[in-house]
Amino acid sequence: MATFTVIIPFYQREPGILTRALQSVFSQSFVDFDIIVVDDESPHNAKIELQDADPAWLERIRIIEQKNGGPGAARNTGLDAVPAETRFVALLDSDDVWLPDHLTNAFESMSRFGAECYWASMQASEEFYYHFGMAQLEKTEGGTRLSEKPLIIELQDLASVMLRNWSFLHLTCMVMSRPVFEAVRFEPELRLAAEDVLFFCDCILKSKRTILCDEPGAARGMGINIFHSIDNQSPEFLRQQFNTWVALDTLEQRFSNRPGDVASIAGYKNTARRQALWGQAGRMKRRQSPEFGLLAKWVMRDPALIRAAFELGAGKLGMGARERSAT
Repeated sequence: MATFTVIIPFYQREPGILTRALQSVFSQSFVDFDIIVVDDESPHNAKIELQDADPAWLERIRIIEQKNGGPGAARNTGLDAVPAETRFVALLDSDDVWLPDHLTNAFESMSRFGAECYWASMQASEEFYYHFGMAQLEKTEGGTRLSEKPLIIELQDLASVMLRNWSFLHLTCMVMSRPVFEAVRFEPELRLAAEDVLFFCDCILKSKRTILCDEPGAARGMGINIFHSIDNQSPEFLRQQFNTWVALDTLEQRFSNRPGDVASIAGYKNTARRQALWGQAGRMKRRQSPEFGLLAKWVMRDPALIRAAFELGAGKLGMGARERSAT
């Protein structure tokens, strides 16, 4: 069996996107891999996409079809189906592409340094300007250089660094060894939100050693990106913010004995509250009813949402008073 199993959750409407991702896998300089594509009830079916694919490709691809459960559920299905002989699992979103040496860099670096978890950098792009690579992370956070080419670094307290800003970690640049991918799963009910951040944290805590590679492992594609297609006018926005708060609340419990990390998480939780309330205010401005059912569910879990609403209202009233006095 193969050294790597590549897991690709698939949900796209346009033909060609999955083929593009697979082409980047079959163009790898490290060729000992098999592939699991999990069709998450995709509008464009994976089997139809691959019906005319190279037979040599199809011998190494297993397609699993399931009812739509979101990307976390699809990745869990893939993780549950990894062959017993696989040493490493590499994740690839169907709308992204790998650069040719991604698996080579992961295999050589993880084998050399005994790492159980690995991230490469994401290739820089204008569309995702807030992403940054491991060399930039080293400038701000320090760490230990393990290798110069490719640049490999290790951070003593990576989980705490991630909680302050996780824009250097990406699922499509991630590789796990068996002790991690056997033990950690996504929480699929947190779809549309921070399920990947919670997964990152759990993998880091489980891994005996995690290393970071500055060499870009992947480039962003332009297929369906569920997270980035949602704005504060989308019907899914409140659910997204609630799920984000739930994920952050779970993280807070993981780090309850580390005050600095709890403070970082609390700041993100408050941002989720404010975003949700601004979104509901926007609905009322557009003469739409607030989503009372989900708001009530949120308040039951998080009474601080009421305080945030009062603070937001008081701030708006104060701003209005200042504007009137200025005129």
